[in-house]
Amino acid sequence: MDPRLKDLRGPGRRQFLKWSATVAAVLGLERSRYLTLLGDQAGTAMADNGACGSTNRSVHLVAGNGGLSNFTLLWPQVAIAMGSDPNFAFHAMGKATTVQGTDKPLVYAPESPFQKLPSTKQVTAFMAGANETHTNVPESASMISAGVGMIAAVAAIQSANPTLLPVIGVNPVVFGVAPGAPSVATVASADGLVGLFNSAASKTLLAAPANASLHEAYYKAFVGLNAAAGRSTFASSLNTGKVAVNLLGKNLSDQLKPTAQDDANYGIDAGTATKFVEIAHALMTGVKAFRLGLTSSLIIPAMRDDPHGMFAGGDQMAVQTAATLGRILDAFMADCAKTPDPSCTSKSLADNLVLTVHGDTTKDPTQRSGWPDGTPGNSNTLYVFGNGYLKTGWFGNIDAQGNASGWDPTTGKDVNGQASSVTSMSAAAAVAYAVAKGDMRRVEDFYSGPVLSGVVNAAQM
Repeated sequence: MDPRLKDLRGPGRRQFLKWSATVAAVLGLERSRYLTLLGDQAGTAMADNGACGSTNRSVHLVAGNGGLSNFTLLWPQVAIAMGSDPNFAFHAMGKATTVQGTDKPLVYAPESPFQKLPSTKQVTAFMAGANETHTNVPESASMISAGVGMIAAVAAIQSANPTLLPVIGVNPVVFGVAPGAPSVATVASADGLVGLFNSAASKTLLAAPANASLHEAYYKAFVGLNAAAGRSTFASSLNTGKVAVNLLGKNLSDQLKPTAQDDANYGIDAGTATKFVEIAHALMTGVKAFRLGLTSSLIIPAMRDDPHGMFAGGDQMAVQTAATLGRILDAFMADCAKTPDPSCTSKSLADNLVLTVHGDTTKDPTQRSGWPDGTPGNSNTLYVFGNGYLKTGWFGNIDAQGNASGWDPTTGKDVNGQASSVTSMSAAAAVAYAVAKGDMRRVEDFYSGPVLSGVVNAAQM
């Protein structure tokens, strides 16, 4: 074992893994042999890193028609949650708690998710985008550069780890365009996601398990007889064929359907409003699709309910909304944490996941009466669970007097009076950085704005 390789850390470790994998591919070296050699020369820890996917999976909640305001109950502006004005649009006055150890200020409502996670795994809240009241396809907080969508750029980055359907989403889908981005497989509802993986062959010609198994055996036998099977130039295509034939005979939809136990875990019952059920069922199916290695990205429309009357009868509706959303997100993270990552045996899905929430308007946090659609300074917000790749807490803010401030991507410091639209692209680039597992060079294929040193953490491997 070479100690120079074993002791590599940070960017040097990442570069060695990247280039050694490239050289192995050029030489036609099988993945298993590459990992064996890597373990021999650089240690088992390096081999484990090499076996893992080079990008994180992602889930994107897109809240239209006023729906983003619901998420401010979970991750409120600090000055609002810690204030005392009875006019503030917050349901837990006097009950919010300061999150310890985050890079910037952040507070929990009693129902906020992820409270048991370490400070490095808390949410990053970017003042980003502009108010887009009453659209179901908000985009201003999800553009990484002019004409290039954040989610599309993320999907292009994720193409380094191919999956059956790279991006799946429920309409109306906010995706955008980006060089190298795959197409999106869309459905009309969360339950429709299951049908995406329902093989027609599995229900007809190969419906009988014996037929499906025999078909797979025939194909693999013919491949084995092919004199070209051992050639590295054919290996990739043949392996793809093996996987495809294996999937052809399986009705994967049966493995993706939410179960009664899933509903119980996520707090879903007959009385749960459809707007919550749609989110929960999409997340349940997403975990199962991630576990089977079927997709890298899931896009879900969320809470398109325009809740002007949230506080009309007091705090009860807001408490219930926050509790339901918080419970769903906590259950999703717990689901991911107990599910091994198929592309990284030493990790769980929760270790390799990025979550974003953006929308059309947060509404005015200083006015609960009628909860107006307008926002201070025409501001908007992008929430990100960056999984340790981003600094945590609020970047920019709205103070108790209703004044909005922005932030500096290079220093991370707040900038008084700066419009949130100024940092839209930087916030989106930070999301891409987290998905790329800290590979800034890949992010720069889409982003040419200010350096992000004030909001990202150096990649560690």
